[in-house]
Amino acid sequence: MNRTRFIDRIHYNALAPAGLKALGTVYGYVAQSALSPVLVDLVYLRVSQINNCAFCLDMHTRDLLKKGQAIEKLALVQAWREAGELFDPRERAALAWAESVTRVAETGVPDAHYEAARHVFEERELVDLTIAIGLMNTYNRMAISFRNIPQAALQK
Repeated sequence: MNRTRFIDRIHYNALAPAGLKALGTVYGYVAQSALSPVLVDLVYLRVSQINNCAFCLDMHTRDLLKKGQAIEKLALVQAWREAGELFDPRERAALAWAESVTRVAETGVPDAHYEAARHVFEERELVDLTIAIGLMNTYNRMAISFRNIPQAALQK
């Protein structure tokens, strides 16, 4: 699959505004949750890495940089397990949960993964985190399927 060429595809925002508005409502719900905005964006970034979504990788990296996150930390999101204490316990638990839930067809989200997440997150937080993961998987599938061009590629 050649994804280096940008072929004009459907502009889904214009064709399905009610659907995108509904996704935006979920995005707003997650934003008002008790989860920290940085933790949510780290999860969005990790999910987008797993799905290879260039558009969302670009967007969430920029968002995290604007929120004061160090580039060194962002560079290690993909290898967070090997990054020592760079990621706090909640971030590590959220990233592990994001990986398991995003790869649900492979993992089945085992009880051990659930128990590890529940050890760190309250019930409502875990539900909200799972909503955020599901939402980002949806956004990734939209952006990849319709070839949204990352901001970085537009600047070239």
